Amino acid sequence: MAVVIRFNRPQTTATVETLAANTNWGLGYSENGKQPTGNASSDFLKQYNAYFVGSADKKVIYLTFDAGYEAGYTPAILDVLKKHNVKSAFFVVGNYLNTSPDLVKRMIAEGHIVGNHTNTHPDMSKISDMEAFKKEISAVEIKFKEITGKDMQKYYRPPQGKYSVDNLKQANKLGYKTIFWSLAYVDWYRDKQPTKEQAFNKLLPRIHPGAVVLLHSTSKTNSEILDELLSKWEAMGYTFGTLHELAG
Repeated sequence: MAVVIRFNRPQTTATVETLAANTNWGLGYSENGKQPTGNASSDFLKQYNAYFVGSADKKVIYLTFDAGYEAGYTPAILDVLKKHNVKSAFFVVGNYLNTSPDLVKRMIAEGHIVGNHTNTHPDMSKISDMEAFKKEISAVEIKFKEITGKDMQKYYRPPQGKYSVDNLKQANKLGYKTIFWSLAYVDWYRDKQPTKEQAFNKLLPRIHPGAVVLLHSTSKTNSEILDELLSKWEAMGYTFGTLHELAG
């Protein structure tokens, strides 16, 4: 589940650093088509190898999916990504690796990144002990290697966007880049899926250069609109990049 907090007040550097101690990642949208403001600045995050948005000068989208469990929609999502030749990132939890190893293999075979979303999807902001943090991360790495025979690429997304500065430091120490997002919408309630119109009303006006888009692969709506959504973004002049390009 993604947590999105909106605010509109301008921030000084000191305020940004104070808000970075918050436990919820948050965004404020002031103008459609423009990058939002995060509750920690890009410069503040980059010192810990953490990112939420790319360059404001390039119409590039970095598409990511959170995958807590398999709801039957990922094959269709992968089909659409293949059709558009878009390479995405899927942030998986331990349960997903246990139940859907064939889909994980397919993600890798088709050139997608499989990132670390922790083993049990806890509130990581409450974990200050390095060993406890590492346990959540390494359990996913081990399962991933058992399935694929490969080392996991080191991209980490905090469950629900809950984090602390200590978490950023811990992930960085383990060699991970922390990936937040600059565009998401409420798509994760299985029994309360948005309509196509509701989805487009959020995802089209708010797309912006350098957008790190978070969608959930558990969303029926996402699986149904993705082909048209990617086509619409392409028609708006956007191309798609990878987290490797985002994070250098």
